[in-house]
Amino acid sequence: MVARTGGAAGEVGAGGASGRRIRVLVVDDHTVMRAGVIALLAPEPGVEVVGEAADGAEAVEQVRALEPDVALLDLRMPRMDGVTATERIIAGGAHTRVLILTTYDTDVEIERAVEAGAVGYLLKDASREQLVAAIESAARGETVLAPRVAQRLVARMRRPVQAALTGREVEVLGAVADGLSNAEIGRRLVIGEATVKTHLLRIFAKLDVSDRTHAVVVAMDRGLLVRPDAGGTGRG
Repeated sequence: MVARTGGAAGEVGAGGASGRRIRVLVVDDHTVMRAGVIALLAPEPGVEVVGEAADGAEAVEQVRALEPDVALLDLRMPRMDGVTATERIIAGGAHTRVLILTTYDTDVEIERAVEAGAVGYLLKDASREQLVAAIESAARGETVLAPRVAQRLVARMRRPVQAALTGREVEVLGAVADGLSNAEIGRRLVIGEATVKTHLLRIFAKLDVSDRTHAVVVAMDRGLLVRPDAGGTGRG
């Protein structure tokens, strides 16, 4: 099952409200994964794969050229990642709905995709039936979330509001992530070592952690620090 919320009436549905098939663009930098998704969708009478792309930049071009109903996007790809591609597709005014299909289910990845304008977030362990149902829902403009993703979002919404880090605290924590000592951080930011320690204590309190390593991990998970591999080419 995939979690869905209602969309606008009159959108393309299974086989299309007008009887036409849902036109899909498959985007993934892994050739085997791309071919596998296309093979899964091939027997579906209500779905037609009209194109494929190996990265985000190519996906944006293909959306402009083909105007598919749904673009099935990987997250981490070379040249342009799925989030940036989603932003470009939405900004371009296309009627195409973006459905993310990825292996990543972290809070940061999910929030970035949703904020970019994706109508759905599906994981690559989805069955063929779940994938087809998600495509049909996305084509109708409904929000589609994999069960694990929906659970994470609900859990995040129920958390107490976290205290925000100041700009200087983010700089200090970024230096910690770079492996600098307190003295080195002080030299980089032109502040005293005692001031660095004060900033760290405040950071620990705000993030509810007790050491530097955990502070960096928690800050990255919450999107307060950019991950070193953000936008990379790892399998997504």
